[in-house]
This record gives sequence, structure tokens and C-alpha cells, in this order.
Amino acid sequence: MAMVTAKLCSPAATCLPGGRTTSSLPRRSALPRRATLIRAAAGSYADELVSTAKSVASPGRGILAIDESNATCGKRLASIGLDNTEVNRQAYRQLLLTTAGLGEYISGAILFEETLYQSTTDGKKFVDCLKDQNIMPGIKVDKGLVPLPGSNNESWCQGLDGLASRCAEYYKQGARFAKWRTVVSIPCGPSALAVKEAAWGLARYASIAQDNGLVPIVEPEILLDGDHAIERTLEVAEKVWSEVFFYLAQNNVLFEGILLKPSMVTPGAEHKQKATPEAIAKHTLTMLRRRVPPAVPGIMFLSGGQSEVEATLNLNAMNQEPNPWHVSFSYARALQNSVLKTWQGRPENVEAAQKALLVRAKANSLAQLGRYIGEDESAEAKKGMFQKGYTY
Repeated sequence: MAMVTAKLCSPAATCLPGGRTTSSLPRRSALPRRATLIRAAAGSYADELVSTAKSVASPGRGILAIDESNATCGKRLASIGLDNTEVNRQAYRQLLLTTAGLGEYISGAILFEETLYQSTTDGKKFVDCLKDQNIMPGIKVDKGLVPLPGSNNESWCQGLDGLASRCAEYYKQGARFAKWRTVVSIPCGPSALAVKEAAWGLARYASIAQDNGLVPIVEPEILLDGDHAIERTLEVAEKVWSEVFFYLAQNNVLFEGILLKPSMVTPGAEHKQKATPEAIAKHTLTMLRRRVPPAVPGIMFLSGGQSEVEATLNLNAMNQEPNPWHVSFSYARALQNSVLKTWQGRPENVEAAQKALLVRAKANSLAQLGRYIGEDESAEAKKGMFQKGYTY
């Protein structure tokens, strides 16, 4: 009696009639894969972008943000009784940008388009005033916030149309980094749509900016509005930054050639319990370590309506131990409030106002190094500047 022997198939093979397996069939030669070359967004500017980002993220220095729109600058001028004219805007920005010794504490200045093309009353370009003090000129490139259809009364940031040509022109004018601000509102959700729109817009902008030689500052501001606890802010911040880096990677953005401008993780402005600088530092650094790759050279915090002193104390608390990134500041109101109140639009007050700027710049420089003490601060510097629904 003939014995039938079953032939076992290997796990990687399929049994066929007659005891054959797929592994015993003639193998087709592998089809050559078509090479797909993906050019990084940075293109030929990669080395320059890395160098620029490192220069801005240099020890003991941070960013002076004076990129307020003409309308917002007009509100600042109105607070000291000045009309919103180009002459007055130019005079105020000249005061700021010609402050002797500013480069010791400030590594970059974000300008509004008008300011990028302006000069001092003596005819020297503002861009050259900055370069003479080793301060990198930057430029606001977004076109502001508009309502986001289909959302819970949320916003999205416009400005991608024509962005490449604008960035190329700004580079020719001397700008070397850019800023794009979008916002996320916790009281409004935030909705998945709003978070995705914010992240995608930032990623497209960052890719376009790098392609034209500008280091992009990535800024999804989580507004202070609301009465939520600090834990809720942390939850939202982690979600937002997770989406942002997902889309930055999809758009082939060079992480070593970007800077971040996040909100600090704080309770909502209307929350009943105020957080200490130590608690804010703990929650903020927790979020950053969970979401931000160490390849990113600099974290330049926005002040978001905190008082001048609060913003400095919180930054100082975050620099009490080494971080994987340069942790510094990109402040507007938290550097300018005392300056504006000192100036009052009077030529005879310019020198005193410039000294006030140096006081605030030095305080934040010390905070970046973790050495700020906070003594002898004025009552004006301790005043909060939160504005519900703030627009820039």
C-alpha cells in the first residue's frame, strides 16, 4: 500500500496543487523603483537659515517685537495722546531701533512692512540700524485673522496668496526671519477644524519662508481668554503643537532653521487661582519636552498680555535648569509698555524712554540666563496688559 506523504508549506509560502509552493515558482525580477527626490523647503538657503536661527537664539538675547499693524500701533499712540500718522509711527520706532547698546540684549527685531522700508530722520535705513548692533531684522508676513467658516466662532490666518513673492522682496530688503501669528481659543473649543487649519497654515508658511531665505517663527498663540485651569491649557497646547509638527514634517520644513513663539502654559486670565512662576514653568516645559524636537534651536515666548514683570519672572523660572533649546523671549507689550509711557511723544523724553527699554531688555536677558531677581521694579511694570479678544 502506497504511503502518501503530506508536504508541509513554510509559513512564508502558499501551497499550490501538486505539492508546489509559491516559493518554488520562478521569481520575477524586482521592478526598479522610481526614485523620488523631495527637495527640502530650505533649498539652497539651508546653511544660512541654520546660521540665522542660531544667531537669534544666542545666549542672553531675545526678540523685540514691534510688528504691530498700523491700526494697533495707532491704539498704542492714542494711549499717550498722539495721532496715528506715519510720522508718529516712524518717530516711535526710531526711538526703539536706535537705542544704543540694545544689541547686547536683543538678537532680532520683528518689523511691520512699513517699518522695514523706513529710515531715520537722518536718512539711515532702520534695517542698517539693526545690523550695526548685530540684531537680525525680521518681518511680519501674515495678513491677519478672519472668521473660520464651519467653526465655533473661531479664526484662521490669511496671507498664503502671494507669500513667496513677498518673502523674496523682504529678503532683498534685508529681512532674515519672518513671523506668522495664528490663534487658538480655548473657550471656543478649540474645534478640530480650527486646530488643523492653524497647524496647516503655519506649516505652509514655514515652507514658503524657508524657500525664500527667511527663518520662520512658528506662532500658534493659545489665547489667555477664559476661566479654565492650567491643566486644560496644557492639554490644548499639547494637541496644537502635535498637529503643528506633524504638518511641518509633511511640508519638509527644516527644523534646525525655524524658531517657535509659543504661549506660556498658564491658567485662563479669568481663572480664580493664579499660578506661580514655578507652576507655569513646570507645565510649559512639560509641554515642550513632550512635543518639540531638540533640533529646534530656539523657543521665543510671547507675553500674551502678562505684565512686564510677570513675563520676565516666568521666563526666569524656565531657565533654572538646562533645556534642549534656547528658551527666551519675543515680547512686544512686555518690552514696550514702560517705554511708551515714559516717552509720551515728547522729544525731550527720548533718552529716558530708551533707558526704560534697556532696563526691560536687560531684565529679560538676565531671565534668559536664569539670573533675574526682580528687585526695584516699577509699579507700571507690574500692571497686567491682558485684553479680551486681543488682535494684533
